[in-house]
Amino acid sequence: MARMQQKKLDQGWVACRATEVELTGEELSTPAHFPIKGSSEGWIEAVVPGTVLTTLLKNEKIPDPFYGLNNEEVPDIADVGPDYYTFWFCNQFDLPTLVENGKAWLLFRAINYQAEVFVNGHKEVLSKGMFLRHRLDITNWLNKDGNNYLAVKVHPPDHPGHIPPEGGQGGDHDIAKDVAAQYVQGWDWICAIRDRNTGIWDEVSVSNTGSVRISDPHLVATFDEGYTNATLFSSMELISTKPLPTNVTVMVNVSIDMEEDGICLIEHLATQEIVLNADATILYPFPPLHFVKPKLWWPNGMGDQPLYKVEITVTVDGEGESDTWSHLFGFRHITSYIDSSTNGRKFEVNGEPLFIRGGNWIVSDGLLRLSEDRYNTDVGFHADMNLNMIRVWGGALAERPEFYNACDKRGILVWQEFWITGDCNGRGVEPSDPQWPLDHDLFLKCAWDTVKLLRNHASLALWVGGNEQQPADDINDALTLGLALHSRNGNPSLCLDGTRAYIKGSLWEGFAAGNGLFRDGPYGIQVPERFFQENYYPYAFNPEIGNVGVPVAATIRATMPPEAWDPPQILDGEIANPTWFYHKFIPYSDEQNLVPGQIESYGVPEGLDDFCEKAQLVNYVQYRALIEGWNSWMWTHYTGMLIWKTQNPWPGLRGQMYDHLLDQTGAFFGIRCAAEPIHVQLNLLTYSIEAINTRKDHLSGFSVKATMYDIEGAIEYTNTIEHLTLPAYMTVSVGKVPLFESPNTQPVYFVLLKLLNSSGALVSRNFYWVHPTPGSYALLSGAFREQKVHIKTTTQIRLTGRLSYSISIYVENPSKERGDQQKDAGVGDVRDGVAFGLQFSVRNVNSKAQDNRILPVTYSHNWFSLVPGEALTVEVLFVLPDTKAHPKLLLRGWNVSEISIAL
Repeated sequence: MARMQQKKLDQGWVACRATEVELTGEELSTPAHFPIKGSSEGWIEAVVPGTVLTTLLKNEKIPDPFYGLNNEEVPDIADVGPDYYTFWFCNQFDLPTLVENGKAWLLFRAINYQAEVFVNGHKEVLSKGMFLRHRLDITNWLNKDGNNYLAVKVHPPDHPGHIPPEGGQGGDHDIAKDVAAQYVQGWDWICAIRDRNTGIWDEVSVSNTGSVRISDPHLVATFDEGYTNATLFSSMELISTKPLPTNVTVMVNVSIDMEEDGICLIEHLATQEIVLNADATILYPFPPLHFVKPKLWWPNGMGDQPLYKVEITVTVDGEGESDTWSHLFGFRHITSYIDSSTNGRKFEVNGEPLFIRGGNWIVSDGLLRLSEDRYNTDVGFHADMNLNMIRVWGGALAERPEFYNACDKRGILVWQEFWITGDCNGRGVEPSDPQWPLDHDLFLKCAWDTVKLLRNHASLALWVGGNEQQPADDINDALTLGLALHSRNGNPSLCLDGTRAYIKGSLWEGFAAGNGLFRDGPYGIQVPERFFQENYYPYAFNPEIGNVGVPVAATIRATMPPEAWDPPQILDGEIANPTWFYHKFIPYSDEQNLVPGQIESYGVPEGLDDFCEKAQLVNYVQYRALIEGWNSWMWTHYTGMLIWKTQNPWPGLRGQMYDHLLDQTGAFFGIRCAAEPIHVQLNLLTYSIEAINTRKDHLSGFSVKATMYDIEGAIEYTNTIEHLTLPAYMTVSVGKVPLFESPNTQPVYFVLLKLLNSSGALVSRNFYWVHPTPGSYALLSGAFREQKVHIKTTTQIRLTGRLSYSISIYVENPSKERGDQQKDAGVGDVRDGVAFGLQFSVRNVNSKAQDNRILPVTYSHNWFSLVPGEALTVEVLFVLPDTKAHPKLLLRGWNVSEISIAL
């Protein structure tokens, strides 16, 4: 019996600059000359998967390029030449003894940009291209003693380009001549990556099979009209390496884990016997499998994400099991079209409309330090914000299967672009050429391989030719034809994809103006009320709308030296120091567009901590208003929007809901609130109370309680609106808060909205602080901030694993609600009133580092406020970095004394 095995090669690598190695690849891949870290001159421990920079950084050969201005000390490939970043990577591996007719394989899931591979003295030159898998038959190259030696010489992109003094969008655009990520030449949100991500940046493995191998199975589900019955079509390439005809048995096993009772149900187990000709490769369609009432996969906010495990096994007569393949599969149907009432692209999943509220994604880490854990956190944060789509921007990657696995599990739809941008590919400052890349065949080769790699993921919703540009005509024609929605001989799995739409560019066919004009954006600070104007954005689906994104002060201190801790000076606008400028800070004011200083509206900041705390309040308001403005016009004017951006691939200072260290900003929780599937909100333009139902269920018997408080926490107005009906997929206006109806009203009020279901349970809670336009939040400084509100906490701790914590904190503002006759400010330093701007963090008591935060942490609430007499339960989840860490919780607030909670 053949014993299938795949072994990742992610440990034991050594590396050296190629110019420092006199030996050939044939020599390096033999035991006599194989390099050993420490005993072979110049050889260092390598990071694989990784890049040359990650290897140099691990060995302290360069300073951390993402810290402060360190990147200026790292040699740029344009200045030192490609040889400087051409490196050898070497490793050893073993494999079990092969059976008769068995095969051994060396697999690279991606290399940037081109490589020469040597195994035990044998050589193979790999194709160029950053987004291409490579499979090498190494059967006849293996050593009989089981010890095998691997040497890989990796070359940078052919056209790494230069970085102009002003930076630019994609540097001098030269990188676009290659099939590679373009962000590496720098943009207005990231510095240049000095090695252009050269390296073995994705998974390497060795495996063995029998004489018949499975390649790139394709799974497609079709449904009846009511989505109660489904048919699973599957096809696969079967590749025989035997010189004689072969009898083969193909088995498909479909099962699903039932989490509620801990068992695995086998839904289907089917086999087919076929004959393969000698040395044949065929595309084999397995007979369709029929399912009655399969569990449907839904996007985040619409339902659950059940995933079936599909296993395919090939057995060869006389050999036994020859190869296996498995994938998690979600039964769902995604379609999109241009909506006739709005002229915007409208998405439907399983026949139900989906209002898109999502974000633009660059890459998890600019140095390609990618991991399953990091992807799970990144994607989990998007799901926690109640978002339902991530757009993988065209200047970055074909994202990795681990990213898509996380999206499958959390219900995040993915818009995947190919490697084209307007800036570099014909619509930017010259040189910029729409015919780039130079090798169109290589581009399509990478595109087809990417489709085969990713097409079985439930989360993958859309292919797009490029960012703000379409590919060259011949490439676009090939993609349009190859990804056309159709089936062959009634079997959609025989197509390359055929189940998802292909759009030629991010500004065409229902996105922005729909005709390629630059009508995305804006990208800066806004007056929050403007988001609610009907024609704030004149089109139905905005693929990019951006804003500010300064993180918390602890992140500034962790990513910049002390001399850069001074926040921007509030003069005529905001003047940032050189380090903040290098990290792409954009101001919180915009005189040209009549946006007054949003941070200044809380009072001139005094130092870093004050600036960053006020920035989080602004972040919260800005991004909540952005989402809620779209909510107000859901389906009547808008069909969707994508924030530019939701995350940063380095410690940037703009456009992020959480920072590169994985700490959330106030924006995270503003979006989490606004993007609830069922939501209550205050229209900041009209002060109307709006209830939003994005789901298919018609809801009745709901009520809204609206309460307005003055600056001292006294109730100025309260009203309960009962017997409300929330139709499916609709925003309804249910009442109004009487704000600023008289010229004598005070300039700051608090408003608390609560949406309750027919049983009286809380469905949505939304807290606002508002001032008239023009106006400011100056009253929130001074006495309001200095006289502290007392907060009580009760904590329950659960250990869910050796290092995993699940904590419930009951946070109570025991102040009494007071009427107009009780507006006194209290006695002493502690008073009744609204507890404003509360924020939890988790710290490691045993850490002596300047930044002792434990990250990442998941919070059910943060940057929240409590009115008098109100309480919330906050759920906190985190994993300790090691057994030596000892956690504690810190609770801080705008007008609340710090509380330390020992765990």
